[in-house]
Amino acid sequence: MRLSKECELLIDGYLARFRKCLAKNAIAQQDEIVREILMHIRECAEQPGVNVESVLRRLGPAEVLASQYGSEQLIRRAERAFSPLVILKATLELAKRGLMGSVLFLFALIGYMTGGGLIFTAMLKPFYPREVGLWAGAGFYFGYHEPAPPDGIHELLGNAYIPVTLCLGGLILCLTTLGMRWMIRRWKQPARGDSRFPALTTA
Repeated sequence: MRLSKECELLIDGYLARFRKCLAKNAIAQQDEIVREILMHIRECAEQPGVNVESVLRRLGPAEVLASQYGSEQLIRRAERAFSPLVILKATLELAKRGLMGSVLFLFALIGYMTGGGLIFTAMLKPFYPREVGLWAGAGFYFGYHEPAPPDGIHELLGNAYIPVTLCLGGLILCLTTLGMRWMIRRWKQPARGDSRFPALTTA
């Protein structure tokens, strides 16, 4: 069914606003996304009793639809990313969707803070040899301690603290990343219908 000129203008205006919100994406990717949205609008508008205005209204503002796409794109990137920043951003986005997402974000935050903290104390050890370490005796001290633990406390690692905590911190960061990638794939809230454009199924 051929759409009227007025309907074509409505679609063109909507897609122009949508494309403007995708400016951070490559041109080829913008073209692919816009083409997919256009096909969906046309398919819906050809159904009996449905018009272009109602399809666009159900899709929602172009800016909101583009934001939904950006969120889904971020989550898909996190499923195979090695960047803690990408994974934290993705789990924060999932945290807005429910309890499970909040749990994922909390686990990611704790894991990265723990691993990063260990590596940071290893870097501090050469500059603060008495304040950074692992001690045991009358008490137990680990990491950075100010003031330095009392003389009666025995330091267990000495300078070996540096390679041990670097390895342990790196291992925790790696396990956190791999664990978060697996959990995001398994427990992220699935979008209804097209996983790239959750709002497409509302029309």
